[in-house]
Amino acid sequence: MEQLTPLGLIISLFLFFPIATSLPTSGRPRTYIIHMDISAMPGAFSSHHDWYMSTLSSLSSPDGFSPLHLYTYNHVMDGFSAVLSQAHLDQLHELSGHLATYPETFGHLHTTRAPTFLGLKKHSGLWPAGGFGEDMIIGVLDSGIWPESESFNDEGLPPVPTRWRGACETGTEFNASYCNRKLIGARSFSKGMQQEKQNISKTNDYDSPRDFLGHGSHTSSIAAGSSAVAAEYFGYAKGKAIGMAPKARIAMYKVLFFDESYDAAATDVLAGLDQAIEDGVDVLSLSLGFIETPFDENPIAIGAFAALKKGIFVSCSAGNNGPHAYTILNGAPWITTVGAGTIDREFAAHVTFGDGELTVTGKSVYPENLFVSDIPIYFGHGNRSKELCNSLDPKEVAGKYIFCDFDSSGQTNAYAQIYEMDTAGAAGAIFSSSEGPFFRPTDFFKPFVLVNPKYGDLLKHYIINSKNATVSIRFQTTLLGTKPAPQVAYFSSRGPDRKSPWILKPDILAPGVDILAAWVPNRGFAPIDDDDYLLTDYALESGTSMSCPHAAGIATLLKAAHRDWSSAAIRSAMMTTAEVFDNANGRIIDMTTGVAGTPLDFGAGHINPNKAMDPGLVYDIEIQDYINYLCGLNYTSKQIRTITGMRQFNCDSATLDLNYPSFIILLNNTNTTSTTFQRELTNVAEGSSVYRAVVRAPSGMKAVVQPETITFAGKYSKAKFQLTVEIDVGVGSIPESDYFGNYGFLSWYEVNGKHQVTSPIVSAFAP
Repeated sequence: MEQLTPLGLIISLFLFFPIATSLPTSGRPRTYIIHMDISAMPGAFSSHHDWYMSTLSSLSSPDGFSPLHLYTYNHVMDGFSAVLSQAHLDQLHELSGHLATYPETFGHLHTTRAPTFLGLKKHSGLWPAGGFGEDMIIGVLDSGIWPESESFNDEGLPPVPTRWRGACETGTEFNASYCNRKLIGARSFSKGMQQEKQNISKTNDYDSPRDFLGHGSHTSSIAAGSSAVAAEYFGYAKGKAIGMAPKARIAMYKVLFFDESYDAAATDVLAGLDQAIEDGVDVLSLSLGFIETPFDENPIAIGAFAALKKGIFVSCSAGNNGPHAYTILNGAPWITTVGAGTIDREFAAHVTFGDGELTVTGKSVYPENLFVSDIPIYFGHGNRSKELCNSLDPKEVAGKYIFCDFDSSGQTNAYAQIYEMDTAGAAGAIFSSSEGPFFRPTDFFKPFVLVNPKYGDLLKHYIINSKNATVSIRFQTTLLGTKPAPQVAYFSSRGPDRKSPWILKPDILAPGVDILAAWVPNRGFAPIDDDDYLLTDYALESGTSMSCPHAAGIATLLKAAHRDWSSAAIRSAMMTTAEVFDNANGRIIDMTTGVAGTPLDFGAGHINPNKAMDPGLVYDIEIQDYINYLCGLNYTSKQIRTITGMRQFNCDSATLDLNYPSFIILLNNTNTTSTTFQRELTNVAEGSSVYRAVVRAPSGMKAVVQPETITFAGKYSKAKFQLTVEIDVGVGSIPESDYFGNYGFLSWYEVNGKHQVTSPIVSAFAP
């Protein structure tokens, strides 16, 4: 495979393509997740596992295939997974202890500068306040880990916390000695994958916790990587790579394996989550997702609820199906859903035309220290197909740089066009184009540069009017402090959530574009010609896969600094202190459109760790509140039991108005509506305080808060308020996107104090 397709292209494909459900061949035994009613277990059994095994052995096998047990789940649900025939399934449904059965599904995967960009400092703020995460344990469900990476060294770390119950497994090219005081656990879960896909690739993966892909090493080091002083990507992003919680411990639960593509079986993901809860992790980071289904059919939603009951914070990637609406994954309200933004760093090449007639700076991460001097440049002027580099004459472009005047339609076929260029024998290319989802120079063999479209006409004018047009390019330049940043990444999935649109998702934005983190050095990564790939210990990757562990690491620091905060309180602190302005003092831009984004793009805003440490007030949520919300969604008792694992609950207080730190109003076939929200705030600052409400609402939105002033007697005291929002977007003001209405903000300002607690208010058209 690697000889045919550059690894960078493979990474881009599974980072950006939507998730698909595997459809097994009709008639053959299939893998199922079986939920059982534990209260129906006969008294003769000493454990639920024994009951499950007895249940399986009681099933007759007229087709000759005996049931095969895969996993027994102890925390994420009451039940097990097994391979069953249709005959077995029919018998199982008749048993009194059977609650529900779901077929196997598959999910896919969705830093030297980021800590500085986020304001993390060694001697002040959240880093020292949270002890750099020293006593905390982050569980990562991903593609495994490369334990030898410098990002996982344990120098200076104290002994492993005594509460840790995990283990380091032995497997292919992995043994227990690879664990240390940083990487304290490593397990592999592949039974579901092996049943459905029949085998784990021996050439493109390891049947062990070792990472072949690189994704798991990358995400783990973002969340909690140790200091790596000399990290770089072929001369770019040089500096000290360090994770968000650099003294936190890492436990890897490998659930992604290669067989034609990198997939995660639902049975394996549930097993990984179950084991992580058993082992005693404090935070879970999942940079993967399953197609959005009702929560009772989603393994991450089910496992995350079980983690919530144990006080474990769960961070998940929002998905990489943007910039389209309704593409959010992992939208359950008990999950913190993280979108991706840029940071203030770019990788560049300086481009000079002729003898200095025109000089521009373009984007490039070509992995060689290369200086191109006075190379002839070609532009297919007058032939639109050649201008777009769609069809090129090898004789015309041989040994020259090609200038490609891509427009939006040209981007959609960028791969085919670039490969045609390679075969045409060109020396390289300069693209006049905005960077799109399938447009990364690192994926291809020639030294490419992307230049801003605003320079396109100047470049064309020079080339067309010069008798001997030439270009000189210096690669390997890293620019810091670039503006505006952050911007919402084009690929980051947008809200509203299809299955739960009454909760605004994503929750938060975090760094997720060109993030430098640990990689696997065992296979080629950066292609420089047809047969030559360069190896690297650190790689630049983009995706909500990268933003998720940023949030997980910051949550780890917050949890360490505030041991008594719930997961909802931690998420609230992140959201109500988030930034909605960039470093150029403008509203955060959507890089797809070049104009200000909305809360459907960036949620509450971009995460600010130091502000989140001291939010003043939080919107807390209890377990019963989530149950009330599920009742409001009209979930059946069986569905709620499947999700929550709780046998005793009631729906007397069913509501769609969860005590969430954001507000979304749905417009159902109308441009006008009115909604009243009930909320409760908890004071998490020392002493008494008074807060005053301020609403910033656009034309077409009217918002009234009652009462306008709330008082807190002391720490942990509570106060309720209601927010009534009236929307009238008007026919003429509906944007072309047809899903966004308008948005404003509610802020609570502390009177004679420093705290400001801000929540977005957004109206959207229901999917």
